[in-house]
Amino acid sequence: MSPQSASPSVTQHVPVGIGLRRGPLMREIEEQRPDIDFLEVAPENWLRFGGPVKERFKALLEDYPLYTHGLSLSIGGPAELDLDFVDAVGEFLDEYQPALYSEHLSFCSDNAHLYDLMPIPFTEEAIDHVVARIDTVQQRLGRRLVLENVSYYSPVESTMDERTFILAILERSGCDLLLDVNNVFVNSVNHGYDPYAFIDAMPAERVRYLHVAGHHQVEPDLIIDSHGASVSAPVWDLLEHTYRHVGPVPTLLERDFDIPPLDELMGEVAQIRRAGERALGSKAA
Repeated sequence: MSPQSASPSVTQHVPVGIGLRRGPLMREIEEQRPDIDFLEVAPENWLRFGGPVKERFKALLEDYPLYTHGLSLSIGGPAELDLDFVDAVGEFLDEYQPALYSEHLSFCSDNAHLYDLMPIPFTEEAIDHVVARIDTVQQRLGRRLVLENVSYYSPVESTMDERTFILAILERSGCDLLLDVNNVFVNSVNHGYDPYAFIDAMPAERVRYLHVAGHHQVEPDLIIDSHGASVSAPVWDLLEHTYRHVGPVPTLLERDFDIPPLDELMGEVAQIRRAGERALGSKAA
């Protein structure tokens, strides 16, 4: 449902999920079956598992829809696309039929894996390069990609700003957007722009998925996107604003490091839902 078609009297429900990690968190989810709307996994972390781990994974998917968020596609990389990897991901997607396949608008490999998500230069040449690669992947998978705006720390080669670059990719490739609200805030501090104006510039109809996460403030003008802390107050405010713009888009609480007990994560899940209720309830009214 688009924001424009919302019921005038009913607060819309925001679907909220958490990332599935093998280990203590997976055991807690198996035992407690928490009140969440979906689970997210990185396909490459689950491709080669069989036996008991695969059976446990499939059992969880009987209760929870699946969203996928990859780490290794390197859609903006200078090296040739790894089509064998794309095909392996495609087999995973065909087997488990997730709601969507998302990745990062970045690169993570050249002649080897870089073990980080590197920003793409904001140039016309880079747009041409990325759009061609998106077309290859979408045709090979038979699915529309959903790409995430990424955090970055050093200025990149630019003939345009980040917002213009992302909008051009969306317009020319036909892909959709995973809008990472924390990344918008991090970049707004590190590079000096208005995060609310950035959110408002994103086409609401192309935003398929949201991420929200914690970060680490190093200096007043330097934030590291750590995914290892609770969500900060400014990001909660920005998330609420985002819901007013895009509507009840499925939202992941992203936590990759220093993962607390499930009960603590569920407290933040509840905060996401309240942010959606405040934003969408007030908008509907």
